[in-house]
Amino acid sequence: MNYHTAGIHHITSFVRHPQDNVDFYAGLLGLRLVKKTINFDAPDVYHLYFGNEIGGPGTVMTFFPSEGALIGQVGGGQVGYTTFVVPVGALSFWEERLTKFGVAFERTARFGETYLQFKDGDGLQLELVEREEGAPSQWSFGGVPAGKAIKGFGGAILYSTKPAQTQVTLVSVMGLEIIGEESGLVRYRAAGDLGNVIDINAEPMPRGVAGAGTVHHIAWRAASYEDHAKWREHVIENGFHATDIIDRQYFNAIYFREAGGILFEIATDAPGFQHDEEFDELGGNLMLPAWYEPQRGIIEQNLFPIEVRVLEGDE
Repeated sequence: MNYHTAGIHHITSFVRHPQDNVDFYAGLLGLRLVKKTINFDAPDVYHLYFGNEIGGPGTVMTFFPSEGALIGQVGGGQVGYTTFVVPVGALSFWEERLTKFGVAFERTARFGETYLQFKDGDGLQLELVEREEGAPSQWSFGGVPAGKAIKGFGGAILYSTKPAQTQVTLVSVMGLEIIGEESGLVRYRAAGDLGNVIDINAEPMPRGVAGAGTVHHIAWRAASYEDHAKWREHVIENGFHATDIIDRQYFNAIYFREAGGILFEIATDAPGFQHDEEFDELGGNLMLPAWYEPQRGIIEQNLFPIEVRVLEGDE
């Protein structure tokens, strides 16, 4: 059986202050905070999810904010750049918006496309690209109208310590197709219309250091629970150690580390973020899994209060 992921499900990163995180991704970038929960393995740390109006697969950037975290170093074994896609004709809007809020950016080009590359306050490397494909976002917030809003992921640039082996994994395990090579990068495409374009360094890169401003893992899409279980068997058959299937409340997950050092996750599309909140309430409440509910009072006391707010300058 051939396995072909539709593309990126979500990307998860480390940052420092939770309110700064909300202000940048919701306030400045206009994404919707679709879920406010905790790191299930460290309940004194938020797990924040930002995406389109429903946090659809292929749109969600997630974060573990920890105020005392050390700054990491972006390098091999990580996602180097997270790529967001915007509607055709929207880049000039985003140039003006980044300038307005004092975010330095660089206009670059590769594979015939123009990108705006910039960093968040912790140094996480991001970029915007225009494309026709991908459903438009229905979410507008602050100074970002829906017609200019980020649709979701365009893809990512992977930084591998062993790129030849990572490329084999992208093709033989994840089912991506090679479509080009340019200026030291190799481009692959997945089957979907969001989070589907992956670039990877052709030559090995020095290993990065985990910390704030770096990506923890990249998650790929599995269409169903049945499909997900088969993906786990497929990963193991290809020589990787895969975790057991883990219930993350909003998707099921398995994890494995590919040879170039990048932590891969495979996640189900279902049940999604309306699993425990109605559409109008998404991201409005601290949602805890059942086993943490008895500790809600203590957990809430240990978390820094956050709010989604319109930034000064958009008011």
